[in-house]
Amino acid sequence: MKKSVGRIVFEVINYIILFILSVMTLFPFIYVLLVSVTPAHELGNIGDYLLYFPKEIDFLAYSLIFQTDIIPQAYKISLFITIVGTFLSLFVTVLTAYPLSRRKLPGKTFFLFMITFTMLFHGGMIPTYLVVKDLRLLDTIWALIFPGLVSAFNVIIMKNYFHTIPESLDESAKIDGANDFTVLFRIMLPLSMPIMATIALFYAVGYWNSFFSAVLYINNHRLYPLQVVLRQIIFSASSDQILDIESFKASSMAVRTATIIVTTVPILLVYPFVQKYFTQGVLLGSVKE
Repeated sequence: MKKSVGRIVFEVINYIILFILSVMTLFPFIYVLLVSVTPAHELGNIGDYLLYFPKEIDFLAYSLIFQTDIIPQAYKISLFITIVGTFLSLFVTVLTAYPLSRRKLPGKTFFLFMITFTMLFHGGMIPTYLVVKDLRLLDTIWALIFPGLVSAFNVIIMKNYFHTIPESLDESAKIDGANDFTVLFRIMLPLSMPIMATIALFYAVGYWNSFFSAVLYINNHRLYPLQVVLRQIIFSASSDQILDIESFKASSMAVRTATIIVTTVPILLVYPFVQKYFTQGVLLGSVKE
């Protein structure tokens, strides 16, 4: 079928707009990446160019941040809370969403109301802090996981996805002697990989970018996640002393931008593996039956 002139013009305009938006999105990342590998003696030329390509590639800044103990330790903390936190959050979200997706659950309307209520009203920062304190979680790594373990938004998305799976599968499995846990883990979850990958990505990005929880609940610098250390390096007046930049003859700007790249790359590496599930999971999970 031949496309009309109007259709061709419309598609061309769309592609131009998408290209411009893509460039605007990628430009800050490319700029930071180039600065991070620019030698110190060339950094003075950056201000004269919109995008400066260094004549030499220098990885001294990356060498510096991994030779100190600060970044590797923060990496361990961030990896721990991301992996463990995502697993626990996904587990609790599934156990919450699956019963709510069943029509015969007693008190279903009440439970849904209570979950939705938390999306509109929050207990507040100080009461939450007092709860964490009373649970003796202050200055522990679990303070970075438990306060935000479950998202009501993710529970509702997953519940709606479970709605799309016919309940006749439950009934058939139970006739064959399966209990609710068998139905959930052997039937429902294998059929729910798109939404599982989507929700896991939501949680993983949230935990990886965790900053405010650490500021509130953590005083021990050995438990600081990567985002807190990144802020200290970028904004602290004493960041040169923190990483001993002078002794390595590295540029302070290069070290800061290298730290930004180091904190961003892990999520960029994970996303392509779940991208094929992402759109499908969000669309199906957001449609209410």
